[in-house]
Amino acid sequence: MSAGTRQGGLSSAVVLGESPAATGGGRDGGTAVLLGGSPAATGVVPDVAEVVRPGAGRTASSAGRPGVAAATPGGDWAWTGGSRRGGLRVVVVGGGISGLLTAIRCVLDGHRVVLLERGPVPHPGATSFDQHRALRALVVGDTAATRQAAELHRHWRELDALLCDHLPGAGLYRRVGVLQALPPGQVPAAVATASAAGVPIRIVHPSAYPLVGFPRGSGAVLEPHAGTLLADRMLHAAARWLRHHPDAELRPGREAVGIDPDRARVRLADGTTVTGDVVLVAAGPWTGALVDRPVALHRQTMVYLRPPAALAHAWAATPTVGGIGTDGRAWLLPSVAGTLLKVSTDAVRREVTTLSGPDDDAGWAARVLAAGVVSDVDGYDVVRVKHCHYATAADGNTGFVRVGPAVWARPASGGDGFRTAPLAADAVVAQLAGRATAVGTLA
Repeated sequence: MSAGTRQGGLSSAVVLGESPAATGGGRDGGTAVLLGGSPAATGVVPDVAEVVRPGAGRTASSAGRPGVAAATPGGDWAWTGGSRRGGLRVVVVGGGISGLLTAIRCVLDGHRVVLLERGPVPHPGATSFDQHRALRALVVGDTAATRQAAELHRHWRELDALLCDHLPGAGLYRRVGVLQALPPGQVPAAVATASAAGVPIRIVHPSAYPLVGFPRGSGAVLEPHAGTLLADRMLHAAARWLRHHPDAELRPGREAVGIDPDRARVRLADGTTVTGDVVLVAAGPWTGALVDRPVALHRQTMVYLRPPAALAHAWAATPTVGGIGTDGRAWLLPSVAGTLLKVSTDAVRREVTTLSGPDDDAGWAARVLAAGVVSDVDGYDVVRVKHCHYATAADGNTGFVRVGPAVWARPASGGDGFRTAPLAADAVVAQLAGRATAVGTLA
């Protein structure tokens, strides 16, 4: 760690988060590209279902009701008005972003939900519990993935409206823009990809952002309609929505220790069981302990900075930036709505075998600070250091997979898990339609 960097109440915590690909430092073909990834990384789950292609929703507020619109078929995040006959009893395991959004999606589709979480809901130790996550569409060189990712903007705007219906101006999705540093030779490819996908971008010069450390000789493009999701506030809002819905029941402090994939039964640490028509396991990196799906665990170190007071206004106007630092492998999320400045680099991502026992805190944080992400970093206060985790599967699948007759699980959300959670929820809930029809026939 640079000797001049101030340690303003430095704390270190094991918090499960997401990789650079989810927050701004993914790489495409060996070159750092903000939030780059294959179609699999954007939420396609071909072995479960095709991703739902939602139609346009019709906005219509309803005072006193936890919703914002009349839904159209195919995945709109909008209130439908109540349970339908034949709706399933769905047990969701996990209270992170995947579990909460899947629970909401089930309720919106007319099912009754019981959500189990080993800690509070939301859990501060959840994979997705953090200040913010980046949301962008551009995947350089992949028009299809860019077009699909652009749909996520609409998903999150609908969720923002749904969850903040009674909190005008709360704004859980802040469209501050995403800036992507690229070798000059890749800028034309970025423009061509965005144009083909219908995603607005602008070519900008790195000198316009003097607070950010760019690789020597790099170019940059700005996606102005992209932005930042206020992650922990999103989790709290989702939990609040579910608490106030008659078809949802949150059960905090209920640790799942086993899943019966044949009978949709969850065994809890206290010896009791919870049974439903369907079980959906969304326990992040812990999912592998509940279902037989091998995953690789990754640890990433995040450093949270407080800028000097004289620079606070400038940082508030800075977009999320990726592909930066001396080697182009770093990224940052700016101070947005009272958050701290978050920085990291792909160089400190490592594969691990356990979720506990973080390794050499100071050494990893020092590598982040030395990566050249922020100009004159010695003038910033280091407020926190977090070691975050995520899981990946060998086949690249990041959606829910069927692990039994009535059990689905999302064992590997990948580094892009937060951003693509609405797509994963849509896809798995679409698979429940046939089962709900069968239950309704017998009811």
